[in-house]
Amino acid sequence: MAKLQSYIKDSINELRHKVTWPSYNELQNSSILVLVASLIFALVIGLIDVGFEKIMTFIYNAS
Repeated sequence: MAKLQSYIKDSINELRHKVTWPSYNELQNSSILVLVASLIFALVIGLIDVGFEKIMTFIYNAS
């Protein structure tokens, strides 16, 4: 039990004094970057999907 208490105290100490937390502005910028990157990836994957659909439709209609 003493090891668990020591672990919890050390974890709290590390979170308070050693971890560098981002500012609100940095957090907001990072969130916007992730949102934009996710939308770009979704668009690219959607375009690839539409392209494969057109290719497969062409192949099936050709035979």
